[in-house]
Amino acid sequence: MPSRLPEYAVRNRDVWTVSNANYTAASAEATWAQQEITWGRWHTPESHLKVLPPLRGLEVIELGCGTAYFGAWLKKHGARRVLGVDITPAQEKFGLGLEFLKANAEAVPLPDASFDMAFSEYGASLWCDPDRWIPEAARLLRPGGELVFMRSTDLEMVCSSDTERIGTKLVRPLNGMHRLDWTDDEVGASTEFHVSHSELFQILRRAGFDVLDFRELYAPEGAVDHPYYQYVSAEWARQWPSEEIWRAKKSRRRPRPAATPRKRRPRTQSQG
Repeated sequence: MPSRLPEYAVRNRDVWTVSNANYTAASAEATWAQQEITWGRWHTPESHLKVLPPLRGLEVIELGCGTAYFGAWLKKHGARRVLGVDITPAQEKFGLGLEFLKANAEAVPLPDASFDMAFSEYGASLWCDPDRWIPEAARLLRPGGELVFMRSTDLEMVCSSDTERIGTKLVRPLNGMHRLDWTDDEVGASTEFHVSHSELFQILRRAGFDVLDFRELYAPEGAVDHPYYQYVSAEWARQWPSEEIWRAKKSRRRPRPAATPRKRRPRTQSQG
């Protein structure tokens, strides 16, 4: 690695290793084998959302790839090349013919303008500082390249307490939200990052992106609680959006200077 990992990245790496052993590794092969692209905890079909750009021939980098199930789907659906970036060396054994690079998504040791699309589904978009990873994604993209990522909604975050399931009361302020440190007795302490829609929009603009699309996802009728990510119930997510997808395009104008980065249990996401 070209640089030392931030302290939160070290903690998150350790938490992901335990979470992967507890859940994602067991479901990985079945998820890779899936033919249809689906999104998030409620498996919303891409065929319904149509939020991804045309994939045929694209060179894609997945930032915080985990077991790389989404990267595998992108390759099946036409991407010419998919490179998964993750700080956890154990991910290399889940290759399935995809390329992997052990690196921090906030500082990827690759040349500028190397990819057509950057992607994150609860990888960098959850575990990394948006003031760092979004400008890094912009650097890695060619002019006109696209960034697509999924994260939790503002509403889910302000209804999330440190110890209990997400409820119907606002329990934390959205104003000033940026870094959230969680503690879990089973897997240890972790750090997530979440900023408001307004602030995220400004971060994207400063990095040189134009927002093309934005979707809020609900649990469909008949959905049941996720067997592992139980902090949000299907009943709650049928009434309020729990996940959101952003799609942005790297413009040809010069990016604004980046802002100086500011100084629950883990909520690693996975299909299955």
